[in-house]
Amino acid sequence: MFKGKTLLITGGTGSFGMTMARRFLDTDVGEIRIFSRDEKKQYDMRNIFPDTRLKFYIGDIRDKASISPSMVGVDFVFHAAALKQVPSCEFFPMEAVKTNIIGTDNVLTACIENHVSKVVCLSTDKAVYPVNAMGISKAMMEKIFVARARTMPQNGTQICGTRYGNVLCSRGSVVPRFIELIKAGKSLAVTEPDMTRFIMSLDDAAELVLLAFKNGNNGDIFVHKAPACTIGTLAKAVQELFCDSKPMEIIGVRQGEKLYETLLTPEELFAAEDLGNFYRVPADSHSFVHDRYFSEGDIIRTETDSFTSNNTKILDVEAVKNKLLSIPYIKNELKKTME
Repeated sequence: MFKGKTLLITGGTGSFGMTMARRFLDTDVGEIRIFSRDEKKQYDMRNIFPDTRLKFYIGDIRDKASISPSMVGVDFVFHAAALKQVPSCEFFPMEAVKTNIIGTDNVLTACIENHVSKVVCLSTDKAVYPVNAMGISKAMMEKIFVARARTMPQNGTQICGTRYGNVLCSRGSVVPRFIELIKAGKSLAVTEPDMTRFIMSLDDAAELVLLAFKNGNNGDIFVHKAPACTIGTLAKAVQELFCDSKPMEIIGVRQGEKLYETLLTPEELFAAEDLGNFYRVPADSHSFVHDRYFSEGDIIRTETDSFTSNNTKILDVEAVKNKLLSIPYIKNELKKTME
């Protein structure tokens, strides 16, 4: 599938990019291009993966002129570059617009102009019923790639996407923060113990993206049927793994946070194709004719449930501990505590 092909990962020095690079380097891929704006992270990644098939490009998706040279000769693109921290985007919403919305349009334009065969865009559950700037910007990112996909000729660039929940132990996520607090002898700061979140590993996220790559049609969005847990359960699981018995500090819901997340709306779930452990949500096939929306519009099937972190499989402390123990980062951190 990837034999001799050239791949490009935007935001490639992030947690997802590192995971995908590791996977692709185990194949007969021809070249992997890492596009990002942080030369220090590129330097570190170059030392982690001393493989000549890995090439590094400095640039920013906000600047289309810096993207285009990296796209020449590329077969497939995985678009992971984003601002994803809810508080940061909440306080600086225009920065989220520049990266997540305008940056995505720049990436897609560069892909189309350079005849890239396929693009997979990465989104988040926070794009569904968004209440914060990060979620709103990612919802618009989805609208952009679906809209661009509609205009593609049959032999043009194919554009699809994924949508998933919290990725355990990704850069900037809560579990590494919990571990830092435990090592420092401090109590865990928990926003709201009953808040639920979808959880998945980086490998789960990679599997979802590869599924979308293999099976995606223009405008499709793929969703993993991820389990969920409460934040209190996640914190308790980390405490038990790292032998911490201090009481948690409840700090309350932060600005822009929801008590639970949604991966599919009722309308999307009604239209979705069930693929076992995944859903495929096809793009709306209506033509761009305004009158038809008034005379021939579909009936909204409101009786269909949403797919939320409250009605998916909810994991208990033992199940979350087992999930955490499957992650190399957790294994390494536990090993350090025993040395």
